[in-house]
Amino acid sequence: MRSVPRWSLLSSGCAPVLLAGGWMIAADMEGSAYDPFTQTISVLAAYGAAGFWVMTGALLALGACHLLTAWGLRPAALAGRLTLAAGGVTAFVVALLPVPSSGGSLRHGSVAAVGFVLLAVWPVLAAVRGGAAPWGLRPAPALAATALMGLGAAWFLVEINRHGPAGVAERLVTCVQSVWPFVVVASCLLHRENDTSAE
Repeated sequence: MRSVPRWSLLSSGCAPVLLAGGWMIAADMEGSAYDPFTQTISVLAAYGAAGFWVMTGALLALGACHLLTAWGLRPAALAGRLTLAAGGVTAFVVALLPVPSSGGSLRHGSVAAVGFVLLAVWPVLAAVRGGAAPWGLRPAPALAATALMGLGAAWFLVEINRHGPAGVAERLVTCVQSVWPFVVVASCLLHRENDTSAE
């Protein structure tokens, strides 16, 4: 099985830190006008928002992290790697198509929805059959991760439509989606070290 380069740990580990750091700094810049409980992350990257450049930069960095991780995740099935990379590209597009200062944006919402789907299905598409696969690339954990992300995305859609805690739901699903690549990379590196020590 091909090995994962150690720099993939950095690219995958930076993704959740940059995303969460971006929304926390941008929300702080917005002040009390922003409600993280009910408002989405996209509001922070809207035209005219105080933290526009911070959140836009965080989304662009997130996309770059996903692309680098997909490139380095050599043991994963190609379909999963390509899907993770496509999820990274959607982060770029979401950043480049911000919502207006008031109201919604069909283009932004559509690209964000595609991104949610891509980042939810990549784990199961990256899974490798066989007992020799690293834990994060085995079918059962991959399916569980995809199911969790799918449920989180469904909860987000429900809360958006009923004007509930959409901000909480979105943060939960984006956290899981940004952390899972790190889990997979770490499991691949640990698997390689275990194999090396067993020889």
